[in-house]
Amino acid sequence: MKALLKKSGFLLSVLLGLVLFIFVLFQALPNAEEMLTTQRTDAKTKQAIVAELGLDKPLHTQALYYLNDLSPIACYDTSSAKRVHLTGLSIATGPVEWWLKLPYLRTSFQSKQPVGAMLFQAFVGTMILALAAMLIALAIGVPLGVLAAMQQGKWLDHGIVGLSAVGISMPSFFSAMLFSWLFGFVWHEYTHLPMTGSLWEIDELGENRLWMWSNMVLPALALGIRPLAVFIQLTRNTMVEMLAQDFVRTAKAKGLSQWQATIKHALPNALNPLITSVGGWFSSLLAGSFFTEYIFQWRGLGKVTIEALQQSDFPVVMGAVLFTACVFFILHTITEWLYVWIDPRVRYE
Repeated sequence: MKALLKKSGFLLSVLLGLVLFIFVLFQALPNAEEMLTTQRTDAKTKQAIVAELGLDKPLHTQALYYLNDLSPIACYDTSSAKRVHLTGLSIATGPVEWWLKLPYLRTSFQSKQPVGAMLFQAFVGTMILALAAMLIALAIGVPLGVLAAMQQGKWLDHGIVGLSAVGISMPSFFSAMLFSWLFGFVWHEYTHLPMTGSLWEIDELGENRLWMWSNMVLPALALGIRPLAVFIQLTRNTMVEMLAQDFVRTAKAKGLSQWQATIKHALPNALNPLITSVGGWFSSLLAGSFFTEYIFQWRGLGKVTIEALQQSDFPVVMGAVLFTACVFFILHTITEWLYVWIDPRVRYE
């Protein structure tokens, strides 16, 4: 409990820092009213848009209002129109009402849709893509790492390690552009894979969703290249240490083959570093998917966030950053708990 409280305090400080940073950052971007209006829009209309978006107030006041919307305990003027967006318990105390509610991420400047609903729908696409990339990385990386360790010092070991070094040095946005062009355009007649696309598409009548699983192949491969390469080297190095242990030699002396001793005895003892790496890399996949999604036009958090930045859609950008930070915190905490569960010798301080 003490460790959880400490982590929660750290998360709140990070979220507060992100809110203040993005408020300052948005001062360097085009104003939202300029993105929502044209050159023919008169001055009164622009002033009305500014007032509606709350951009006519000082920066520190805007930040305080946003933190009030974000806080689970908030107060509002009883005549405030914002109350129509709130759901929860309220207590009226004179001219203000105190609310116990879920964080309110406001509505998009462009689409006028609730940011929370937009982000949740986009997060589903990002999570599916990240899971597919992680499964590919584990399914290929761990066996290759084990094989390289069993062939230590031989040509197969050197070849696998060399390929993994190339994969580690390849950024996800570069592999995304390379895979999209090479497999989706140059070799399209052989692969039949599209350059861009999302998990589902609307049919020609605009009524039904069509699941397009082939659209996920190239983005998942491009996103999973770096963790795959890391898992190869991590598994290989850990397995080399395990195969040199006395208990593995004892297992072989009792009549087990090299494969049996490796899979039954060495591999289970090499899983702890791999599990820790999986948790960290899964968080990295969620962040790395931003550019991958945009390149492949995959409907996810990355595509939504980049489009919001281009349109100066402040609520969507702020909500996406805070949402991603919370996901990172949850994944990191789950990874630590799994590590403690697998290795009881490790305990929270």
